[in-house]
Amino acid sequence: MPLTPFHLAIQVRDIDEARDFYGVKMGLPEGRSAQEWIDFNLFGHQLVTHLNPAIGNSGKVPSIANGVDGHGVPVPHFGVVLNFEDWEALANTVTEFIDGFIIQPYVRFKGEQGEQGTMFFTDPSGNALEFKAFKDIEAQLFAK
Repeated sequence: MPLTPFHLAIQVRDIDEARDFYGVKMGLPEGRSAQEWIDFNLFGHQLVTHLNPAIGNSGKVPSIANGVDGHGVPVPHFGVVLNFEDWEALANTVTEFIDGFIIQPYVRFKGEQGEQGTMFFTDPSGNALEFKAFKDIEAQLFAK
């Protein structure tokens, strides 16, 4: 079955802040928008940021962390699986403006089944993002 684009709607504390983070800094093309939401093209997928004033300007969406490979992985989180070249380019881009990675870009499970490049960071509203890469996505994405 061929992959189809996903649609993900997340809450943000400020629409202009979301536009700056996802559109300007991350370079994601903007689609439709209104006063309380914006569509972004997240590597071919539809990411929609919806204003939630209850978060407040200094607030963050809640999350927990689970241990994976010696790191605290935030839950919930979302992102995209990329090829290694695109992942490295994205890592170089976000390193320019992310002050505090949850998990710095690195290769985990090196030499094992499931070896992958990964990085975790949050948007200004506290939504956790993971971007990962496999050398052979089809063979490794769901390998046990």
